[in-house]
Amino acid sequence: MCGEITILQERITAEEYIAFLKRSDLGSQYPKERFENRIAKLVGSASISLVARNESGVAVGVLFGLSDFAYWLYVTDLGVDRAYTGRGIGRRLMQTAHEIAGGEKDIAVYLVANENAVGFYEKLGMKKSVDVMQYNKMDWTAFTVE
Repeated sequence: MCGEITILQERITAEEYIAFLKRSDLGSQYPKERFENRIAKLVGSASISLVARNESGVAVGVLFGLSDFAYWLYVTDLGVDRAYTGRGIGRRLMQTAHEIAGGEKDIAVYLVANENAVGFYEKLGMKKSVDVMQYNKMDWTAFTVE
């Protein structure tokens, strides 16, 4: 696949994000409970919302992050359309989000990595952490967006 990929700081609609999830490996990371309602909240609430679009304007990569723009960036979602993997889109999304949040000299990046994505994040220079706390009492029925 040839063509220019443009990264835009924009809010994607819930409908477009759900369609994107079907073309990426992110579609199996959400609980089934109140899925559509939660996705609508997600796309509307992230402090950093980036969309990589191909030459036809189709979303081929998405990153959502939460930041205080002073110390940290927590990446909640990072995915690339399966047909576009290996083209540096994920790396560009991470770099752009880091810059928007304040840059690597000021901003630490955190995320929870899918086991299949650990290698990607390690290539970016990230390391596994042992000092993160978790509180989770939510309902979670696994499913895949199809």
